[in-house]
Amino acid sequence: MADSVVIPSLRSSLPQRITHKGLPIAAVLAFVLLAWYAGAWGMNAQGAIERVLNNIEPAGAWTAVDLFKATMQMERPLLPAPHQVALDLWSSLFEWPLDSPRNLLFHAYITAQSTLAGFVMGTALGLVLSVLIVHSRTLDRALLPWIVASQTVPVLAIAPIVLIILGSLGFSGIAPKAAIAMYLCFFPVTVAMVQGLRSPQVIETEMMHTYAASKWQALWFLRLPAALPFLFPALRVGVAAGLVGAMVAELPTGAEAGLGARLLTGSYYGNTVQIWSALVMSALLGLVLTAAVALVERTVLRSRGGL
Repeated sequence: MADSVVIPSLRSSLPQRITHKGLPIAAVLAFVLLAWYAGAWGMNAQGAIERVLNNIEPAGAWTAVDLFKATMQMERPLLPAPHQVALDLWSSLFEWPLDSPRNLLFHAYITAQSTLAGFVMGTALGLVLSVLIVHSRTLDRALLPWIVASQTVPVLAIAPIVLIILGSLGFSGIAPKAAIAMYLCFFPVTVAMVQGLRSPQVIETEMMHTYAASKWQALWFLRLPAALPFLFPALRVGVAAGLVGAMVAELPTGAEAGLGARLLTGSYYGNTVQIWSALVMSALLGLVLTAAVALVERTVLRSRGGL
């Protein structure tokens, strides 16, 4: 009898919780779309008026509605309207084969390869550095300031240098782009893991000494489990930063594939709709990658009884 009362109450509260969480997201999305349309109208209005003055478009009796329609249908707008970007995305994804350079999924796959390779290397490097820093005061004083200082160098400045050096050593393809992604990935992992590995309390470390545990046993059974809540948020930040690094690395190489290359070709030909479509696809790719890391986080923490 009690179960029959509890279960319906849980079912009835589920739509309410979904609505409660969905309304703020829908409100923000509606505000962004309205602001986007207003910005497109304001930025493209001058171009539409100039087309009429230059007799490119028929003059006639123009009203505010006609002006609005013209700003929403320009071939090369300063700021494309949301529906123009959506139509370009639809055309790219569903009207071309997956292996076609005109399909954004093809470019997203190329960029995702470099991002994931750099993410794995950056995570491994961050873990190794954090363990060394925690276990050695000398390395703590010698490495940590330089690790922090490395992030003050703009990635746009360091990317061409790294690409030239790796290219002279015979590395091409994914490797140079993955190296740039690794450069942005390793920092949040290193900093978070140093904090996480140092998070166990004194009584816990003293207990490990009481059981005569070695440093590696204390690391495996105490420090690493304690650092997991610090690690996964850093991994979500790292994979997003790696995506930015992979796209930036595609710009100075003049790559023919990848979301960065798509942005570059769009800027060459003044195709702003293509540029915005690539930006939206990169945002979607970033959401997919961070969601994958969040799924791994939930699985690991649940297996350890954390959820």
